[in-house]
Amino acid sequence: MLTKKQSQLLLYINEMLLKDGVCPSYEEMRQHLGLHSKSGIHRMVGALEERRFVRRLPNKARALEVLALPEEKYIKPVKKKTAVFKEIANDNAVEIPLYGKIACGTPIEAVQNPDTINVPAQMMGSGEHYALTVEGDSMKDIGIIDGDTVIIKRTQHVPNGTVAVALVDGYEVTLKRIQVNGNRVLLIPENNEYEIRTLDASRVEVQGQLIGLMRQYH
Repeated sequence: MLTKKQSQLLLYINEMLLKDGVCPSYEEMRQHLGLHSKSGIHRMVGALEERRFVRRLPNKARALEVLALPEEKYIKPVKKKTAVFKEIANDNAVEIPLYGKIACGTPIEAVQNPDTINVPAQMMGSGEHYALTVEGDSMKDIGIIDGDTVIIKRTQHVPNGTVAVALVDGYEVTLKRIQVNGNRVLLIPENNEYEIRTLDASRVEVQGQLIGLMRQYH
């Protein structure tokens, strides 16, 4: 499922190819989506390529070919739910919101979803919690893999070195180890194939701290 921004970008690229026969530049894409920098466009194009919605044409600058268009519609965020306790299989469990996917690699928007998930009460502390589904492998070296469900305590402040949910530029959401150095924030992966991102602190908003993980085996 594509994020809203990814869908908008894909439809814009397709529209310009049909209209002019030429792929728009990254700067034109940035302006169309109203982003602050082209780095977000590079990441979204990479995500579209990974999901096989587009492919790069060899030996041609800025050339993309649209392979598929999104069928799904973006789901608008819903009002967040407050966790409630309920009995399941004679054990206390907590029902918390499941807000969708979070990237552990290429950041994507967390598409909020009205689904809920039941979490063992002993995993929970005080405060508000929510769950996200991991997509990607950038945190695999600490045992967080694609398809895992991570349990997040909602907070805007975490100690340095904590694995947390970070919102970048108001629309990219990712799970990384957070390190603050003055007015710079480092988003640190746990996979040597990925690079550390260093961003101005004004671009990053912490949205929660990792406190647990659930995994299904098929």
